[in-house]
Amino acid sequence: MKTRIQILFIILLFPFVSGAQLQNITLNGYVKDLFMFYKPEIQIPGIEAEHLSTNIIHNRLNFRWYANNELTFTIEARNRVFFGQMIREFPVYQTSIDVDRGYFDLSEVIASGDGWFIHSIIDRAWLNYSSGNWSITAGRQRINWGVNLVWNPNDIFNSFSYFDFDYEERPGTDAVKIQYYTGVTSSAELVYKIGKNTDETSIAGMYRFSKFSYDFQFLGAWAGKDFVIGGGWAGNIKGGGFRGEASWFIPRTNDNGSEEAFVASVSGDYTMKNSLYLHTGILFSSNGTTGKAGGREIFDLNLSAKMLSLAKYNIFAQMSYPITPLFSANLSGMLNPSDGSSYISPSLTYSLANNWEFMLTSQLFTGDSDTEYGDYGKFIFARLKWAF
Repeated sequence: MKTRIQILFIILLFPFVSGAQLQNITLNGYVKDLFMFYKPEIQIPGIEAEHLSTNIIHNRLNFRWYANNELTFTIEARNRVFFGQMIREFPVYQTSIDVDRGYFDLSEVIASGDGWFIHSIIDRAWLNYSSGNWSITAGRQRINWGVNLVWNPNDIFNSFSYFDFDYEERPGTDAVKIQYYTGVTSSAELVYKIGKNTDETSIAGMYRFSKFSYDFQFLGAWAGKDFVIGGGWAGNIKGGGFRGEASWFIPRTNDNGSEEAFVASVSGDYTMKNSLYLHTGILFSSNGTTGKAGGREIFDLNLSAKMLSLAKYNIFAQMSYPITPLFSANLSGMLNPSDGSSYISPSLTYSLANNWEFMLTSQLFTGDSDTEYGDYGKFIFARLKWAF
């Protein structure tokens, strides 16, 4: 069924593309090869190997058609080939990949075998109409209401995991967004996210404006089981970025299984004269614990703005530096101050040529058992990317 849906997209797309003028069409994307080496902190049940490895060949296609001055059509897909030891010895890995949390299931394992499978998903498919101060977008789209760079309590539609560094585009959501520009630096948005039931449906509004050299935003929503009130800001202090956002989640009914929560994050970043970039942030979650937070499943990327961390507090820090114009280094990390667990990620990036890039990075999780980061283990990644 899912394959037929994807084929239908292509069939519907073809006559429009063939009849359109090429100068009104853009097609770009990339091809990446990502190698991953994983050493679990504790042995995975049923697997005797002390470490696991896998390889992912990732192709992305971004198609956009500017039909006229008012209509734009976009469809984007990511196609990946997974193969290696982890696929053979950890079959649930394929199940964790073949997931589409939108209203329409556009995720499909096209083919599979012993130790490999091919997965495809359409994560953008939308039509936009813009005229004057109005803009209407319908379909699968990225609705980014977050302000910070790591934790986004205002991003109630499509939260993302900071650890999923290989997915630069971030998830999308099936929705209709109406935007009206009330001024040069102000706008109002209304979003309806379609759901299979009321607990998966969201209706939200946001108003943005600028004042005192800062950008402010306020939102109100019916988001699944909760009502949400939130807001955020972005500005600078002495040349350094200063951002913050918070959301208050209130259960719509007393017996729907949801709990009240207040989530907030504040961050600051600064680029020094020698090009050294510094970035730090803190996250507060009222429902988080100050004891051992315990960890999520290692492949669970289904975060929500209400539960960005299992801990009450989390601290983030990052610094990066361009060693040469082609070679850069980055170091980032997180700390749960309550249970002492931490995450650290050093990385090196080198530009090989125009549109060619090589990256070497690692994700090192440390801590005692049952702490937030203590049970994940260690990852090493090597990635070659060609953009077109």
